[in-house]
Amino acid sequence: MRKIIKYVVSDILQNRIVLVYTAFLLVTAFSVFSLEDNNSKGLLSLLNITLLIVPLVSIIFSAIYIYNSAEFMELLVSQPLKRKTIWLSLFTGLAVSLSISFLIGIGIPILLFQPNKIGLIMLGTGILLTSAFVAVAMLAVVKTRDKAKGIGVAILLWLYFSILFDGIVLFMLFQFADYPLEKAMIAVTAFNPIDLSRILILLQMDVSAMMGYTGAVFKDFFGTVTGMLTSMIVLLLWSALPVWLSTRRFIKKDL
Repeated sequence: MRKIIKYVVSDILQNRIVLVYTAFLLVTAFSVFSLEDNNSKGLLSLLNITLLIVPLVSIIFSAIYIYNSAEFMELLVSQPLKRKTIWLSLFTGLAVSLSISFLIGIGIPILLFQPNKIGLIMLGTGILLTSAFVAVAMLAVVKTRDKAKGIGVAILLWLYFSILFDGIVLFMLFQFADYPLEKAMIAVTAFNPIDLSRILILLQMDVSAMMGYTGAVFKDFFGTVTGMLTSMIVLLLWSALPVWLSTRRFIKKDL
């Protein structure tokens, strides 16, 4: 398993797309902090970029890489290796390599300009988001044999989590505006790792006052140690559950 992970990590870190992705994050992060006179404002601007770019690259790159590695996986399956080991090694290699790129691109500027609790939380949620969308990509790929269709599904999933989910939630809030849904929104955020990460970081930056009563409800939960631990566990589940489901499917899949 270690040899497979080492090979995958080495292969991905030499990939041009990943190198460009790392350079883009690094240049963007330094630019944001240099342009803003306040590092906290720079971190807020960087948050919006991170929550869009990191999930997008993680889900699309992972889907393409797995499809392109079909022959490699067939070779591994022909060896005396368990399919579960192969699939988990592939997930670990993808998650680790993309997390390394994220830590280099975003981590170095944050540690230089904002080396505090908020910056560390942002790095932690970024790594968890990377793993979550790698896991979602693997689930989409294992269920779709056609490459074009699988990549299309990955893009649609990113659009859903990044844009459509918020639209659906806002529509529901307007439809049921007469009902006290603020506490229910805490449970709803668990169904979107991007929103969960955004709320978790924003509340640490004391921006909840701009969110009205809903922000106060979120702060009462997410602002506590229990709330933060629960959020991290939910983000971990966003990696664990898709990986578990995709592993079960891969074990039975006819290659």
